[in-house]
Amino acid sequence: MVERSRTALLDDTYASLSHPVRREMVEILSETPQRVTDVAAPFDISLAAASKHIRMLERAGLVERRISGRDHLLSLRAEPLEAAADWIDPYRRFWESKLDRLEEHFGRER
Repeated sequence: MVERSRTALLDDTYASLSHPVRREMVEILSETPQRVTDVAAPFDISLAAASKHIRMLERAGLVERRISGRDHLLSLRAEPLEAAADWIDPYRRFWESKLDRLEEHFGRER
């Protein structure tokens, strides 16, 4: 099996998180594993539409499905989120340092 590149994994993670419904689904699953119907319930969309969102999260590796009889249990996989946070962290530090210097500059002007 071909291992996907880090760039492709990040692309899939950020693409999956680009939609507010999928972000909220991730938030719901961050608390505890849930059945598909429970994850879909808070949204004013069809179960078929919710399933499409869930499949995109699965393809990105953010969600894992376990089938138990008729129940499909979904759980969050944090590894892709950690990789995305690791990628963005240097930019957060960059902007924080810029804002700190700006604050120092204006603090001296008083």
